[in-house]
Amino acid sequence: MKKLTNLLAATALTAAAAAPAMAEKWDMPMAYSASNFHSATGAEFAKCVTTATGGEIEIVTHPSGSLFKGADIKRAIQTGQAPIGERLLSGHQNENALFGFDSIPFLATSFDDSAKLWEAAKPSIEKVLAEQNLTLLYAVPWPPQGLYFKNEVNSVADMKGIKFRSYNNATSRLAELTGMLPVTIEAAEISQAFATGVADSMVSSGSTGYDRKVWESLNYFYEVDAWLPRNYVMVNSDVWSGVSDANKNVIKGCAELAEYAGNWRAKEYTGFTLQGLRDGGMTVGPASEQMTNELKEIGVTMTNEWLEAAGDEGKAIVDAFNASQ
Repeated sequence: MKKLTNLLAATALTAAAAAPAMAEKWDMPMAYSASNFHSATGAEFAKCVTTATGGEIEIVTHPSGSLFKGADIKRAIQTGQAPIGERLLSGHQNENALFGFDSIPFLATSFDDSAKLWEAAKPSIEKVLAEQNLTLLYAVPWPPQGLYFKNEVNSVADMKGIKFRSYNNATSRLAELTGMLPVTIEAAEISQAFATGVADSMVSSGSTGYDRKVWESLNYFYEVDAWLPRNYVMVNSDVWSGVSDANKNVIKGCAELAEYAGNWRAKEYTGFTLQGLRDGGMTVGPASEQMTNELKEIGVTMTNEWLEAAGDEGKAIVDAFNASQ
């Protein structure tokens, strides 16, 4: 942390010494509630950039999908409707299978493994984003994903016919393979969807459930540690190319600090939010041995499907990750 603070201080001094420039306002759409740790990290990143550039670049965050809905954020940045934003890239796996590398079931199930998988995948993700007029600034993982249900579930057979909130290809496919009915629901709409019976289950982190107070509608959370998807903060590459070198250094320093803080928050938030679910009245614990084994079999199927869709580049990511173990 000290190293990052020193870096930020140095880049801020560089910016202060630079020639005055016209102030720019960057609206930054975000899909999750302001209280979510990703949104809090993004807000601090925005403040860091605004302060350290001396107000030359003012970043204003717009959480809860208030500026653009989650599914529209990436496209908005690409086309210049917003200069910067945060998005769960696995939600765009239909564009490119590589975006789903962080949602391969039971491949990377811990924070350490998630970091190794990200290191293996980062060059490929940056390349794909560059081709889409996007420049990656930082990425932060969610806590391990578990399964939420309204009623007790002890096997895959118990899941049949349950309405399941999906948010990307992996979650839709998981629903299909377990006999559940996938319903696409954005994060900002979760509470209403469960309250009105549009959905009765989901796979997500304890963080999402805690933020949306899902104990008001759901009763069980099973810690299956399926995967740790990531949120990514990206900037339009045309906008980025117009930023001075001094301010680019400031933004990179703030991004490095945000990634560090976001990772720390994700780890600290895991236990806190699971206890929050318990305090709300939910039953929280591991899945039954039968359900765990059945889900792992489904995970093998989904991994093979992803590898086929992602081709040689996807295989190289998984091979590099496995070699790091």
